[in-house]
Amino acid sequence: MGEINSGIWEESPLYRNAVLQLNEAGSTMHLDPNVLERLKRPKRALVVSVPIRLDDGAIAVFEGYRVQHNMTLGPGKGGIRYHQDVNLSEVAGLAMLMTFKCSLVGLPLGGAKGGIRVDPNLLSRQEKQALTRRYTTEINMIIGPDRDIPAPDVGTDAQTMAWMMDTFSQERGYAIPGVVTGKPVEIGGSLGRAESTGRGVVYTIVQAYQKLGMNLGPSTTVSVHGFGKVGAVAAEEMEMLGCKVVAVSDVSGGYYNKNGIKIRELTQYLAKNRTMVGFPGAEPITNDELIALKVDIFIPAAIDGVIHGDNVNRVSAKVIAEGANGPITADAHKVLVDKGVLIIPDILCNAGGVIVSYFEWVQGLQNFFWSENEVNDKLKATMIPAFDRVWSCMEKYKIRDMKTAALITGVERLKKAMLLRGLFP
Repeated sequence: MGEINSGIWEESPLYRNAVLQLNEAGSTMHLDPNVLERLKRPKRALVVSVPIRLDDGAIAVFEGYRVQHNMTLGPGKGGIRYHQDVNLSEVAGLAMLMTFKCSLVGLPLGGAKGGIRVDPNLLSRQEKQALTRRYTTEINMIIGPDRDIPAPDVGTDAQTMAWMMDTFSQERGYAIPGVVTGKPVEIGGSLGRAESTGRGVVYTIVQAYQKLGMNLGPSTTVSVHGFGKVGAVAAEEMEMLGCKVVAVSDVSGGYYNKNGIKIRELTQYLAKNRTMVGFPGAEPITNDELIALKVDIFIPAAIDGVIHGDNVNRVSAKVIAEGANGPITADAHKVLVDKGVLIIPDILCNAGGVIVSYFEWVQGLQNFFWSENEVNDKLKATMIPAFDRVWSCMEKYKIRDMKTAALITGVERLKKAMLLRGLFP
């Protein structure tokens, strides 16, 4: 039962890690092997060619994917990733994590994910728009507000979602804002959506510190790998709680100040210069040095696999909050748990984005919109009970591993739904 035998899905380490972690959770909870086998493979996968005309008149063809892992609980939900290393296996692994994430936090949604194998930084705005519109057209038969609802991810943003929504709506002949979430507020997006993932990361850190009987304050040091849509918000929120953010990184490398980086000054510098290079409030360090810093809290918020077997023994943080999906490989995860590091797992830690995406979807269906305070209050009211359920699961099974406990919590709800619905035909 513990072996991975998933054919074409095995290419990505992220997918393999997800299956290994699922096996661990299944073994601990004595999961029905029939349910376990069904959860190891996606329900549906679509691979499409995405041809566009470049600005110079040449035709370029990119490869796109949309994977729906499990939709027992409701329509598929998951982001669209534009990255040069995207592949079908990685997207399948991310879709699997989305299934467990939605189940864990109690949403009536299944897990899905999409992506295009492209470096978006090499495309003009017009080329990105053409890419997005053609990709939307190619996958339009499996998405929709009652089928599968995409959202932004790495390399995409609210503008990308606006193009997707418009393309899907043009093909149907009327506006369908519910086809995607993470849209601009002006066309049906939700207040608080852009900050929700980073904000949720901080909610889980606060809750972890309370469970540990510890206090966050000026002596609490924090490092953030990936100062992007998630990491920047998490860093600012941690600073607002009085913590000292001593290191951050972006594509140009890491930056360190032992006395704390002024996050708002850095944000303003980035808005003007588009990179941290030359920022006077910190000194350059490598990403490897950042990962090895002795800090209280480390937030990996960039891409998967940044902590692995080759660097895990240099990690010195006491708490790791997984702002990204799969930032710690399975072998590294075991080493850290054995060392006593508390890891707040991705499917709980970064669930704020999908929770507020769900709120956006609901608001769109009702044509009734909430204030940002309402959104934030509902986000906290969803995340804290989910955290508590995971903590209780750790205590029930007498394990120190929050990731296994989170998977058990999510799979338990999913298992009941799958068994109740049965197997067709």
